[in-house]
Amino acid sequence: MPIRIVEHYKAPAYFFKNPHLQTVIPSLFRKVKGVNYQRERIETPDGDFLDLDWAVQGSRKLVIVTHGLEGSSDRHYVRGLIKVMFRAGWDGLGWNCRSCSGEPNRLPRFYHHGDTPDLDTVVQHAIRKGYEQILLAGFSLGGSMTLKYLGERGEAVAPQIKKGLAVSVPCDLASCGEELSKPDKIFYTNKFLRRLEQKIKLKSQIMPQYIRYEDFKKVKIFKDFDNLFTAPLHGFRDADDYYSSVSSKKFLDGIRVPTLLINALNDPFLTEACFPKQQAEQNPYLHLELTTQGGHVGFQLPGTNETYVEQRAIEWVKDLL
Repeated sequence: MPIRIVEHYKAPAYFFKNPHLQTVIPSLFRKVKGVNYQRERIETPDGDFLDLDWAVQGSRKLVIVTHGLEGSSDRHYVRGLIKVMFRAGWDGLGWNCRSCSGEPNRLPRFYHHGDTPDLDTVVQHAIRKGYEQILLAGFSLGGSMTLKYLGERGEAVAPQIKKGLAVSVPCDLASCGEELSKPDKIFYTNKFLRRLEQKIKLKSQIMPQYIRYEDFKKVKIFKDFDNLFTAPLHGFRDADDYYSSVSSKKFLDGIRVPTLLINALNDPFLTEACFPKQQAEQNPYLHLELTTQGGHVGFQLPGTNETYVEQRAIEWVKDLL
């Protein structure tokens, strides 16, 4: 589809067009009230569990939202999207990746950018509940998972999934890891690694035969973490194998349901490889929208507690309302 460059979206003036402020301020200070979750725990085929948070009103339409790295269903962007979709008549489901619901998962493994079997477990569970129209949405890591899920299934995707929405997606993991290792952006890496360190420490106490906390001392950047933990725990040879295997850009050609990818051109996490213009031009199902502002999972609208992404989501599904 033709690529859309969005210049009319303007971040609030106090962000000063600064991509870091557009990223950090919503992450730290935005609160979304009025979403009342009901938690459900389901079992995974390999003997683990997933915690699902539902906002239901008896609709046959459902938005399934996948959070980002070290996020949860409680993150402002998950709650925000569910809130506006609920107001438009949709049920909402924010699911928590393994270890992200406030309780350690049972197995040595965690979750990762390509963890589509867990997403499929959630999707199939929702379909069994009788939902007829599903919007599959994801942010950052959750966006990676969403695009990969849709692309690898292609024409075989469940007919209940009518549309996809992916936001702030690091479509090329290797280059994004390098980007976040730069001196002016390493603070993002350090923030994520501090959270991951606590999980590694806890799991090393629960299952020391699989995870050694001492190894975390070697971790300085994402690639170190992925070499030492992500890859071996999830069946990849090393970090490079993990990046090349699951980066969502390699799955975009296979998408066969209308899917909107929104990435900000000033996103401090992303590189040029995350703006897949050629693939969007060649795949009529992939709609690429590049905003000049927004930061990473920011997109705050002036004078409101909602975001440009939430506004676009409602427009994106208006033919399904």
